[in-house]
Amino acid sequence: MTNNIYPPDHLLRKWESLIIDEEQNVDVVLYEAFQAGADQELEACCEWLVVDDWKHVSKNLRAARRPKPPSLKEQALQALALLRVDASTHGLGFDSSAIRRALEQLDD
Repeated sequence: MTNNIYPPDHLLRKWESLIIDEEQNVDVVLYEAFQAGADQELEACCEWLVVDDWKHVSKNLRAARRPKPPSLKEQALQALALLRVDASTHGLGFDSSAIRRALEQLDD
């Protein structure tokens, strides 16, 4: 495993162009670069684990450090639960069971 992580040339050129041409806010480019470096480091660690036959650890590490975002269905159910709590807090409770059941029937 290498101790140094460098972005590929094509990413450097892309980021430089975005900043120089002022197509993108510098902070956004820096966040993207930071994330790319973190992703590259994670992949290097996972590759090292696979070489040493720790494939299950590699898979778990990747899942823990780069979790999948919630599905649209999960987001809708969370929003409905929050709406229900907010409404009841303000004395505006309502029966959300039909909406919840409909959402639960949708594929993820």
